[in-house]
Amino acid sequence: MSDMLSLNQIRKTYNAGKPNEVDVLRGVDLTVARGEIVGLIAPSGAGKSTLLHIAGLLDLPDTGTVRINGQDMTGQGDKTRTAMRRAGVGFIYQFHHLLPEFTALDNVILPQLANAVPEREARDRAMNLLEKVGVGKRASHRPSALSGGEQQRVAFCRALANKPGLLLADEPTGNLDPTTSALVFDVLMGIVRDEGLSALIATHNLELAAKMDRVVRLEDGQIVPV
Repeated sequence: MSDMLSLNQIRKTYNAGKPNEVDVLRGVDLTVARGEIVGLIAPSGAGKSTLLHIAGLLDLPDTGTVRINGQDMTGQGDKTRTAMRRAGVGFIYQFHHLLPEFTALDNVILPQLANAVPEREARDRAMNLLEKVGVGKRASHRPSALSGGEQQRVAFCRALANKPGLLLADEPTGNLDPTTSALVFDVLMGIVRDEGLSALIATHNLELAAKMDRVVRLEDGQIVPV
């Protein structure tokens, strides 16, 4: 059975051919098995966000192959990449980016409606997710009425709303205080395992990384053993 995510010889250079050329990724090879949670650690500026964007089809590598759920996405057009990204990949960022004018529940419903899920089904799925992460009673509140930890939990639910097979997270608790970060991260790990997802989670926190199935390090543009 193929891996959920497979990156082969991924290279990315910014300002190519110019005096300030930067080789961000220099032949990255990385796989995430089905149901596996992989931690990605890296020094600041090492290119982890670039790597996650390429893995999630938000950016294109200069060379290399990206496969998601066994499908080679290399050279695919925008329509195909968007369809895969919408249905097969969930994203979580350091800042929640919730839509401020909508309730927590609506923030989790809307991505499903954009994916043609019937409204009743979308509402039930959203409410179930919010209850799983402990904010079901806050479903009718807008983001401004939620704590930072609650907002990030809602963001987790939004990322999982369309039942993606792959979750990509870039410092998902990085803007929270240490105590809240640990609690919210445990919630994330619980729901990822409960949903049976594959996940690639970037974090600076080695204690959080140790809770994952495997940890890799991005250094000098390549994946190195930890």
